[in-house]
Amino acid sequence: MNSANALARPLAVAHLTALDVEPVRWVRVAAAAGFDAVGLRLHPATDGGIAYPCDVASEAHLELRHTLAGEGIGVHDVEFIPVVPGLDVASFEALFDAAASLGARCVNVSGDDPDTTRLADTLAALATLAEPFGLRIDLEFMRWRHVASLEHARMVVARAAHRNLAVLVDALHLSRSGGIPEDIAALPQALIGSAQLCDASPRHPQSNEEAIREARENRLAPGDGALPLDALLHALPPQTMLSVEMPMPTLALQTRMELAYAATRGVIEACAMEAQ
Repeated sequence: MNSANALARPLAVAHLTALDVEPVRWVRVAAAAGFDAVGLRLHPATDGGIAYPCDVASEAHLELRHTLAGEGIGVHDVEFIPVVPGLDVASFEALFDAAASLGARCVNVSGDDPDTTRLADTLAALATLAEPFGLRIDLEFMRWRHVASLEHARMVVARAAHRNLAVLVDALHLSRSGGIPEDIAALPQALIGSAQLCDASPRHPQSNEEAIREARENRLAPGDGALPLDALLHALPPQTMLSVEMPMPTLALQTRMELAYAATRGVIEACAMEAQ
């Protein structure tokens, strides 16, 4: 990839970057910062967590569609489904309908069931339900969840054996779970769905509680920390959609968004120039 192609490559921004911002305003600030697409938190990641449900028939959904069209920006992913024991897969049909109507490409999920066979079956069922909507299911691993590592995610996706199921690689979670970019390069390209970029301190959290706090509040802008982002970008398949996830609540919203865009573009361009 040359420098010009790197600058032209679409870049999304994950809703966690400013999760307190409701979707219509979120779309506007993301577009103003230069992003090509957004992620939307339409389902809570935890009980009582922030989310913005958006049924297809609602006025909020129509306003959001009009805003996306007016700003010339797309929806990359919709979040977030924790895949727990006893999950009612059919109950997510309305969510998938709303996501598809907004033009989303994938739905992000986590693996929170200790029974690997049951977890794989549930993921396959979600992938089957999502497929007619044109949505892929991306499994994100995090060190404090049951599916905590890239290798575990690979194993579960292989057991599910569904063409509409892939792995979401978050640069922070890869590092904090003991993974390295070379682990990604060794995988089949079709296994990787999307990637989220940020940076972080060289100090690894000592507990899961610290890891959660770092992920939700203490990430750094790409290029400002110790994560091997250049190696990660080289390891990812060239078609992988990139998103920046950079919650930094101490920064004002506009400053945060402008930094997220400029820093991530800078890292992508530098990586492309190295490859020439």
